[in-house]
Amino acid sequence: MNWYAVFAIYFLMWVICAFIMLPLGLRTPDETGEALLKGQADSAPSNFRPMMVVLRATILSGLLFGLYYANYVEGWVTVDMLPGYRAGS
Repeated sequence: MNWYAVFAIYFLMWVICAFIMLPLGLRTPDETGEALLKGQADSAPSNFRPMMVVLRATILSGLLFGLYYANYVEGWVTVDMLPGYRAGS
């Protein structure tokens, strides 16, 4: 696997993990007891920490990419092992 493929696959996994981690740990002003500002939506988070999202996404994507790459090298699960797949069809 060349470095471009490694980077592209890791980057895609990172973006997906970032979207998964985005809502975790957020609290609304109603939950924190803060007053709403004029024009602020009731569901707007009051404690958004983007660096925490980046850190969590980096850790999760690193673990997932490690599993993906280990499977790529070791061949634990291949396309031929998937049910309903016939090679050459």
